[in-house]
Amino acid sequence: MSLDIQESVPLAEFTTFKIGGEARFFVSAQSEIEIIEALRFAEKNKLEVFILGGGSNLLIADEGFDGLVLQISLKGILFGAEASLPAINNGLARKNETLVTARAGENWEEFVAFCIEKNLAGLECLSGIPGFVGGTPVQNVGAYGQEVSETIVSVRCFDRNAKKIVEMTNAECEFAYRTSIFNTTYINRFVVLGVTYALKYDGEPKIVYKDLQNYFNGKKPNLQETRHAVLNIRSDKSMVINKNDPNSNSAGSFFKNPIVDLKKFAKIKQTAKNMGASEVPSYSVNTNKIKIPAAWLIEKSGFYKGFLFGEVGISTKHTLAIVNFGNAKASDVICLKNKIQRKVKEKFDVTLKPEPVFIGFKDLQKHD
Repeated sequence: MSLDIQESVPLAEFTTFKIGGEARFFVSAQSEIEIIEALRFAEKNKLEVFILGGGSNLLIADEGFDGLVLQISLKGILFGAEASLPAINNGLARKNETLVTARAGENWEEFVAFCIEKNLAGLECLSGIPGFVGGTPVQNVGAYGQEVSETIVSVRCFDRNAKKIVEMTNAECEFAYRTSIFNTTYINRFVVLGVTYALKYDGEPKIVYKDLQNYFNGKKPNLQETRHAVLNIRSDKSMVINKNDPNSNSAGSFFKNPIVDLKKFAKIKQTAKNMGASEVPSYSVNTNKIKIPAAWLIEKSGFYKGFLFGEVGISTKHTLAIVNFGNAKASDVICLKNKIQRKVKEKFDVTLKPEPVFIGFKDLQKHD
């Protein structure tokens, strides 16, 4: 096979941030064989590898990436028995649900729309999220009270250590809030090739998030109505990619919502009270853990919608998004990120953790 290996490829155009230097080598793989060949090329030439999907949760250094950027461009959607025979044979299929397998290079938003057109419930609250299917299990993508781990049955991967294709169960992925083995325990080991979801035909949409409950005000929506509501809410916050909206030049939500114990939460409430805030918005995780909106912490630490810091700033509609408002560099984003983290730490003694993946930076500890 003749692998199309490009050199010195600008990466900014492959990201929603529109920021980043060049890749020393670049391959857009259209098949599993091409993926394996590209990885062999990298191993032979002792190159670091970065797996690129839709570029929506990513910040690439101004210096670029001195290795191989491997873009996963696998396409295809399968239903039912043909979707994932390993999942069926291993007894992983769920009753009254339809198995749907999407290859890793499928556009996530288009895949969600496709499933809802088929009247399949389970992904409706994840409408409007940019990126590719392959990135969803890595970060356990979630929004508006729904996470992909709720419906993922198995993940087809290439194991770079064992040098073979494996099918990993939901349990083996070890999903947690915005994490999995793919971005923690075994980071860089597995290349996601496809994901199988168990979706419920004619199922009810999940309306548990406050914004959605307020939107429908007691009405029971169908899947399409829920999807439209999510898209409207996300659009109001500039969280849907729109080339005419400058707020779209971002990585989406830049910080994870922190989870604290009850003792820390009590201190945060006291700090808020001293500031004149009547209450702290929060969500119970379990009997001893509370999730606090990072956006609220950011706002109460002195940052506001439309805050500018040179060429970067905070979205004019949503304080969780750092935006490239001009010709920003990755270093500009890092400076604003550090400023926000420092202020929130000083005010509430909470360390905000970034959501995006940082690529090509020499000192990654500064960006964790």
